[in-house]
Amino acid sequence: MLLHLPLSPFRRAAAEAVAAALGVDAVGLAVSTPPDPALGDFAVGCFSASRTLRAAPAALASRVAATFSPGPLLESAAAAGPYVNFRARRAALYADLFARTLTPGGTLVPAAPGAGQTVCIDYSSPNIAKPLSYHHIRSTVIGHALANLHRALGFRVVGINHLGDWGTTFGMILAAFARWGVPEPLTIGGMAERYVAFRKAAETDTSCGDDGRAWFKRLEDGDETARALWRRMREISLTEFDEVYARLGVVFDEVRGESAYEADMPVVLADLERKGLTSISDGALVVDLADCNMPPCLLRKADGATLYATRDLAAAVYRQEQYGFTRSLYVTDSGQALHFAQLKVVLERAGHEWAKRITHVPFGLVRLGGKKTGARTGNVVLLLDVLGEAEAQIDATVARTNPDLTPERRREVARDVGVGAIIFANLQSQREKDVDFELEKVLSFDGDAGPYLQYAHARARSVLRRSGVTDVAALASSADAARLARDEEWQLALKLDAIGDEAARAAESCEPHIVAHYLLELCAAYSRWYALGSQDATLRVLCADDATRAARLALDAAFGATLAGGLAMLGMRAPEEM
Repeated sequence: MLLHLPLSPFRRAAAEAVAAALGVDAVGLAVSTPPDPALGDFAVGCFSASRTLRAAPAALASRVAATFSPGPLLESAAAAGPYVNFRARRAALYADLFARTLTPGGTLVPAAPGAGQTVCIDYSSPNIAKPLSYHHIRSTVIGHALANLHRALGFRVVGINHLGDWGTTFGMILAAFARWGVPEPLTIGGMAERYVAFRKAAETDTSCGDDGRAWFKRLEDGDETARALWRRMREISLTEFDEVYARLGVVFDEVRGESAYEADMPVVLADLERKGLTSISDGALVVDLADCNMPPCLLRKADGATLYATRDLAAAVYRQEQYGFTRSLYVTDSGQALHFAQLKVVLERAGHEWAKRITHVPFGLVRLGGKKTGARTGNVVLLLDVLGEAEAQIDATVARTNPDLTPERRREVARDVGVGAIIFANLQSQREKDVDFELEKVLSFDGDAGPYLQYAHARARSVLRRSGVTDVAALASSADAARLARDEEWQLALKLDAIGDEAARAAESCEPHIVAHYLLELCAAYSRWYALGSQDATLRVLCADDATRAARLALDAAFGATLAGGLAMLGMRAPEEM
């Protein structure tokens, strides 16, 4: 969908040079970075072409190199086994970098790939009547990063918070209220306590289960007592959720609970029954999926109550009718893989061609102190508390390292860096891996942590401030690329050029960690270049030679702008100072 051709004009030129020389389609030709900078700037493998042409990849690479003619973007090509290694024209690449990063609104991530396409992303989606606990962080930040990535690439994104506000759980809470009263003032914590107490009582009292189901049936049947209490639970929960989302910088395009599909569910069920897809099993309405090696998809219980699958089927139909999505992503934990596999099969059997565009985006567990948290056990660590602790620790660190900051500015930095550290900790590894959360490691200003990236941005902006340059756009036209002769400068430029393709790969595969890893490498390249100044004053960005100084400032500003854009795609802020 996104990676038909590289987004970098230089990488695309390399793929197209191979395609033209061999008479094959450039789509599918992978462009990578050679393992050794001495080999070249871009490498194109001839493996896919060898399958088409039935020739050895190394022979094809030699043919491309022998027939290559230099152009405005690429100056040379050489074969290295099955790869063709290209060198870019440095002046052209620098000019392109500066033109696209130093002008107002400029970016190295083009919006063309997603033009005219819509992506629905269902993420966070907590249950009401339970606090946002730390285990909610992964769905929230992974989904938010995917929304940002797709928007950066030009997609119309509909970020959806599909609240869990319907189901037997709420029957249990209502039954608990009936048994022990409504705690006043009613808070989300009070609701959660009643829920945990009810489940504990159910371990020895078999009537609890019947009471919970009966109260949910009353809720579904429109009983006003049940509905009034449920509405209070929902409103109080949303108020508390919004406080956490505001701290994380998360904003949804649609906040719609499972209850919103109450009227749609009978329509969906009737459609499935009319198409002969349903059957009765022990009094319950199901879709038999034995031929797919799956258990039955349960749609309606014997008592007439609906289920999670019923509501998700109705929501999927609504989203397609409302938004006409190109892609519909569900960011939930890996334990829900079966549910979404069943969902797709049922929709496909109902004749919905668009069901193939639904993708489950699973992620691993998050553990604190080696233990999984959960509302059912009452073992809950509140997300707001973790964010507050992270901000407090960063505030103390900044107070020591930069005492000149005003208390107000220091708190702002602490918020940006503390929250950013939590976000990055949940995005830096492949999403299906489990995450062991260690606050001390997460808040480190060294190594693979969010504060390290944000500090690199603050350093780059500090250099620009000290230079006295106020018109960054002027640097784009005045910078003399010939002054950027160091290998460290060129490696930084090449890394900057790659961000569009890294963003596209991350969006395509629904793996924000690709951008997180890229940003770590980008900052490492910047640090190697910046460190040259500690060895020799003439190698500093703010050196004495005016022309060299202007060129280096342009590269510094291009780095800062690109890093800020990359952090924004992950949902992190880019502090001006730290």
